Amino acid sequence: MAKKSKPALTHIGASGEARMVDVSAKPATERIAVAEGLVIMSKASLDMIVSGNAKKGDVLGTARIAGIMAAKRTADLIPLCHPLALSKVTVDITPDKKLPGCRVRASVKVTGPTGVEMEALTAVSVACLTIYDMIKAVERGVRIEGIHLVEKKGGKSGHYIVTDNAVD
Repeated sequence: MAKKSKPALTHIGASGEARMVDVSAKPATERIAVAEGLVIMSKASLDMIVSGNAKKGDVLGTARIAGIMAAKRTADLIPLCHPLALSKVTVDITPDKKLPGCRVRASVKVTGPTGVEMEALTAVSVACLTIYDMIKAVERGVRIEGIHLVEKKGGKSGHYIVTDNAVD
């Protein structure tokens, strides 16, 4: 049985130095990435958010804008990420009484030579952090959990969609 070779780390040079991958020879194709995360809180904090009574203002609207802004600034935040001209970013935040908390989902699209997974993950992360920031005076025990890539389309590696037990 043939051994499956491990994929090489693309951001590490032959002698171990960090490097930005050269994507200039790759074709510009449509690429989409979707990421999700959870913000877990008390029922009272969730009720405050949903009713619009947070002292700092509109929690969900502010978090949505923060996530969009973060996606656009990913290359400034994550070393070795390419700056991309994003064509679409959406951040959807759904209150969930069963958690209780909020489900945060970001979808990012570009036509370019490299994917937008980091932009989608950054959007979710910053939107979750913004929710925490805006309610921390009321509840410090808020938890941010489960930030992960849900789906990716485009590029050489094709279509990826998470399964419940996916561990790559």
